[in-house]
Amino acid sequence: MTSTTAETATAAQAGAPELAEAELLIGGMTCAACAARVEKKLNRMDGVTATVNYATEKARITHPVTVPVADLISTVVRTGYTAEEPAPEPPPGDEAEESGPDAADPGPDALRTRLTVSALLAAPVVLLAMVPALQFDNWQWLSLTLAAPVVVWGGLPFHRAAWTNVRHGAATMDTLVSLGTLAAFGWSLWALFLGDAGMPGMRHGFDLTVSRTDGASAIYLEAAAGVTVFLLLGRWLEARSKRRAGAALRALMELGAKDVAVLREGREVRIPVARLAVGDRFVVRPGEKIATDGTVTEGASAVDASLLTGESVPADVGVGDAVTGATVNAGGRLVVEATRVGADTRLARMARLVEDAQSGKAEVQRLADRVSGVFVPVVLLISAATFGGWLGGTGDTVAAFTAAVAVLIIACPCALGLATPTALLVGTGRGAQLGILIKGPEVLESTRRVDTVVLDKTGTVTTGRMTLHEVYALAGTPEEELLRLAGAVEHASEHPVARAVAAGAERRAGRLPDVAAFVSVPGRGVRGRVEGREVAVGRLHDELPPAAARAVDEAEGNGRTAVVVAWDGEVRGVLAVADAVRETSAEAVAELRRLGLAPVLLTGDNRRVAESVAAAVGIDEVIAEVLPEEKVAVVERLRAEGRTVAMVGDGVNDAAALATADLGLAMGTGTDAAIEAGDLTLVRGDLRVAADAIRLSRRTLATIKGNLVWAFGYNVAALPLAAAGLLNPMIAGAAMAFSSVFVVSNSLRLRAFH
Repeated sequence: MTSTTAETATAAQAGAPELAEAELLIGGMTCAACAARVEKKLNRMDGVTATVNYATEKARITHPVTVPVADLISTVVRTGYTAEEPAPEPPPGDEAEESGPDAADPGPDALRTRLTVSALLAAPVVLLAMVPALQFDNWQWLSLTLAAPVVVWGGLPFHRAAWTNVRHGAATMDTLVSLGTLAAFGWSLWALFLGDAGMPGMRHGFDLTVSRTDGASAIYLEAAAGVTVFLLLGRWLEARSKRRAGAALRALMELGAKDVAVLREGREVRIPVARLAVGDRFVVRPGEKIATDGTVTEGASAVDASLLTGESVPADVGVGDAVTGATVNAGGRLVVEATRVGADTRLARMARLVEDAQSGKAEVQRLADRVSGVFVPVVLLISAATFGGWLGGTGDTVAAFTAAVAVLIIACPCALGLATPTALLVGTGRGAQLGILIKGPEVLESTRRVDTVVLDKTGTVTTGRMTLHEVYALAGTPEEELLRLAGAVEHASEHPVARAVAAGAERRAGRLPDVAAFVSVPGRGVRGRVEGREVAVGRLHDELPPAAARAVDEAEGNGRTAVVVAWDGEVRGVLAVADAVRETSAEAVAELRRLGLAPVLLTGDNRRVAESVAAAVGIDEVIAEVLPEEKVAVVERLRAEGRTVAMVGDGVNDAAALATADLGLAMGTGTDAAIEAGDLTLVRGDLRVAADAIRLSRRTLATIKGNLVWAFGYNVAALPLAAAGLLNPMIAGAAMAFSSVFVVSNSLRLRAFH
C-alpha cells in the first residue's frame, strides 16, 4: 500500500471524505502570477489541495471523490485559463496528434515567427528614433506604419492574456506589459494626430534617461515596438529553454522498446509492448532493447544499462537473473519472462518519480509564489505614484508618463516565477540521466543540512553476496582436491555460505563431482559421500588440529566466516567466506567525507566482521550487532545528539530507518520497500552515486537560491531607478527580458553536471 492510499483509507475510516488525486494540464499561463492565481482559486474549493507549476504547466490536485474533475476544470476555466486531463499514453509506435493546452499555446516555433517579423519591423523604428541624423521629413509616419503591427500583432499574446485577466478582476505580468506598451503607443498616436509630432520636419532626440520635452511633440513608438520585441525575445528563449529543460524526462520516457517478439506455442509473434502481459515469455536478440522487467529463463548475455542508470560497464546475466526494461542486450540471445509491465516497470516508476519531483515545490518556491502573487498590484500602485509624483513635482507630463511606463515594464516578475521551476526541471532531469531520482523538491533542503551519513553494510557497502576468499589446505592435502570435495557437498545446499563455497570451488577447480547420501545438520553444516569419501563441511570447531585452529583464527580475525572441511574423520582444510566489499565503496566513503559528512557503518553482523569492513573502506565509527528493528532507534539516537542524518540502505529492514532519517537514500538495486521509503533513489548499486546525488541536490538548491537572489535583487534595484526617471522604457524592457533569460540560462548550466 502506498502512503497516499494508506492516508486515504485512514481518512475514510475516520469519517473524513475519501480523497482522490488528479493532474491537469493548464494552458494560457504566462507568468508565475498566473500559476499563483490558478492555485489560489483551486485551493478555495472545499477539501481541495492544489499545486500549480508554471514551468511544467501542470496542476497536481488532491480532492474529495465527491468533487468531480469536471468541477476542477471549470474552476480553472472560470479563472481565465484552459485545463484538461492528460491524454492517455498512445500505444508504442503510434503517432498521437498534439492536443491539449500545449497545442493551443504558442510554442517556441510560433513565437519565433512572431519575434522575427516584429524584430524586422521594429529595427528601423528604433534606429530612426535613436539616430537623429537618419530622421528625414515625415519619418515619424513611417515609424507609425512599422510600429503599429509590432505593438498590436506582435504584442497580441500579452494583450490577450491581460484582457482575460481584466475580465476576471486580476492583474499579472501581462497586465504590466500590455499597459506599458499600449500607453506608449497611445501617447504617440495622440501626439501625432492631435499634437505637434505629426508636423513635417519634426525631429526627435533620444536619451536613455528621462528628459524634459514638449509633450505634444514627443512620441514613444520606439519604446512600444522595442519593448514588445525584447519581451517576445525573452518569452521565446524561455519557451525554448523550458522545452530543453524537460528533455531529460521526455528522453527517459522514450527509452523503452516499441514492440517485442513473444513466444506463442513455440513461435515468435511480434506485438506492441503495450499488449505484453505478466508471465509472457519473449525473445531478446543481441542489440535489441529488453521490452520490460523480467527474469531470464534461457540464455546468457551481457546487458548494457547505461541509458537507464549511467553505468558504463555491461553486467553479465544468465538463467534466473532479473533484467530491467529499456536496457540493451549486448551479447547472446535471451528468453525473458515478464514480471512487470506498463506503469509497474522500473522505467515507468523512475519517470513518475522524476515528474513528481518536477511538479512539486520547495519551500523557497512557495515564498517566491507568495511574493509574485502580490507583486503586480503593488507595481501598479508604484507606477501610479510615480506618475503622480513626477507630475506634481515637475509639472512635466512627458517625464511623468515616461517614468511610470518604465516602472510598469521593468517590474515584470518573470524571473521570480522561473527561478525555482527551471532549476528543478534541469536538476531532476540530469539526475535521472545519471541514475539519481530525487523524490521531491523539499529533499533539496535536507541535503544542505546533512552532516552524518549512516551506511547499511550488507548490499550497500558490500555486495550482499557471500564470496569464497582464502583457502587454507593443511599439509598433504592438494588445494584443488579440497575445493572439489567441499564444493560438491556444498553444491547440494541452498545456504548462502554453501552457495559461495560451491561457486568458488567450481570457478577455481572446475566441474564438481556428484554427491550421495547428502545430509544437512542445522547450525553445524552438511555431510555427504563424494567419490567414496565421507565429507563434512561446516562449523566443525571441536578439537581442531593446531594448524586448522590457526587458520580459523586468522580467517575470523580478517572478518571472514571460517568453514572447516574434513573427510574420512580427519580435518583437511579451512575455507574463508565473506560478503565482498564493493570495489567502489572506499572511493565513495572518501567522497562523502569531502562533502563534509561523517560516515557511520551500521550492521547486524558481529563486531569483528563490521570493523574489518569499516577498516577496508575508511570508516571510523561502527555500530554493529544491531537487530533490524533497532536501526530506527540508532538513527533517532544520532539525531538526538544534534546530528542531521542521511541513511543509505537497500533492504526491507532498512525502510523504516530510511523514512526516519532526515534524508533517505535508497539503493535502486534493493527492495521496493526501501525505494518507497527513500527521498533519493540511486538506480545503480554503486555507493559513489550517493555522493553524486548529494552534490547534485546541493548544486540544484544553490542554483535556485542564486536565481532567486538575482530575481529579487533585480526588481528591488530596478524599480527605484525606473521611478527616479533614470531608465528609458525601451532599456527597461531589454533589462526585464534579460533577467528572465539569465535565470533560465543559469539553470541550464546544471545540464553539464558530472
